[in-house]
Amino acid sequence: MKHIEVVAAIIRKGDKIFATQRGYGEWKDWWEFPGGKIELGETPEEALVREIREELSAEISVDVFLCTVEYDYPQFHLTMHCYLCSLVTEALHLNEHEAAKWLSKDELNSVKWLPADLEVIEEIRCLKEDKICGIE
Repeated sequence: MKHIEVVAAIIRKGDKIFATQRGYGEWKDWWEFPGGKIELGETPEEALVREIREELSAEISVDVFLCTVEYDYPQFHLTMHCYLCSLVTEALHLNEHEAAKWLSKDELNSVKWLPADLEVIEEIRCLKEDKICGIE
């Protein structure tokens, strides 16, 4: 089975988490955390900064490692390294996604998440409220 290794940004602003809707492919219209594939020679953190710059024209701070999700999709096995992040620049532009939303913890179930991202949602729910909001 093909193996794909990616990174995902759980971008926080206040008490909200940023979610994006896929605008292409087999999983079109499903929701995910932004990110993408790690290129040869990149650290996961470097890949995440590059991917968010490409996908959202935004600069982020990669703050804390959250989790690694291993998930078997029908055509491939996914390894997804997830990081809590914050915005360095406020403006976000959807270069690849169909839509985006800022969701509170209580609103996370209001969108149809990709299966692997559902595991990340569970990790987010387990976080202490002060950590998800970025309060020291």
